[in-house]
Amino acid sequence: MNVNRLYVVGGKQRARTINVDEWNQYEQAVAVAVDVESGSIIQTCEYVTPEQFRPDTPNPSILFKSGSLKNSKLYACTQTEIVIYSLPDMQIENHISLPCFNDVHHVVPTIRNTLLVAVTGLDLVLELSGNGEILQEWSAISENTWDRFSRDVDYRKVETTKPHLSHPNFVFQVGDDVWVTRFEQKDAVCLTSPEKGIDIGVERPHDGYVFDDKVYFTTVDSHVVVASLTTLEVVQVIDLRELTNTDLVMGWCRGLQVIDNEHIIVGFSRIRPTKLHANLLWLKGQIGERQYAEYQPTHVAMYNISTGKLCWEIDLEEYGLNSVFSVHAVE
Repeated sequence: MNVNRLYVVGGKQRARTINVDEWNQYEQAVAVAVDVESGSIIQTCEYVTPEQFRPDTPNPSILFKSGSLKNSKLYACTQTEIVIYSLPDMQIENHISLPCFNDVHHVVPTIRNTLLVAVTGLDLVLELSGNGEILQEWSAISENTWDRFSRDVDYRKVETTKPHLSHPNFVFQVGDDVWVTRFEQKDAVCLTSPEKGIDIGVERPHDGYVFDDKVYFTTVDSHVVVASLTTLEVVQVIDLRELTNTDLVMGWCRGLQVIDNEHIIVGFSRIRPTKLHANLLWLKGQIGERQYAEYQPTHVAMYNISTGKLCWEIDLEEYGLNSVFSVHAVE
């Protein structure tokens, strides 16, 4: 596949984020189209969630989490919405928002023209019709979702439901089976055949991509874990820090596009000043004993995982994209 254009989705941060909780850090959802050859942005889409679909508290976060690209449509999601764009004009074709939407992390269309959605705030995965009707729902953990949450609450108005028990964040299909990664358990589980699972193990996973007979996962500490869909065993672990050969802290590793058996594109979000919460303990491995560390900007990078080489990097911060959640290649 010869990549000419990338669509990258994420968010623009507010000017002041020191000691600001993550659910208040982002002021705008952003999607950009990148010309790969020049490294320049050729199109930008900016979006703000309407007030009726977001918390009533001051400065709620608004950004795109992980999306999907299929049939010239970009399936994007904010914390509380699914927004479907036509490409390349980036015009909104459809909008879905349900009361159970809280911290939505991923949306992907199925071969049945339905939508699979990771509702991370409720540790829940949904299958929706095109008009937003709930067709199926699965809890990402062993307990029933509605034993902990209420169907009578509009969770779009709830700023956060953390701590999450599993934090599901990437939904994918293998045949008729529906799978989801679980951030806290460091695994992927099959929701339709619960006896199946993949132990990712290296660190917390955040995104993935199914390619041929394998599934690739990013972990937040800059690893790519490759598992066989036949044996459900990990067959390769790639340390992107070694391939990049940098002393800079690479940041949150989120967003993955597999191009072919040799090339992958990965998104990285700059680490901002923050309290070192449990989800950032992996950062100590990159900082070591340094009192101060320099951080790479938010960027996307292509790697040749066969030769172990970094092919190119594109800085996204000058274009107003401070956090990346997913990347999508177009020929």
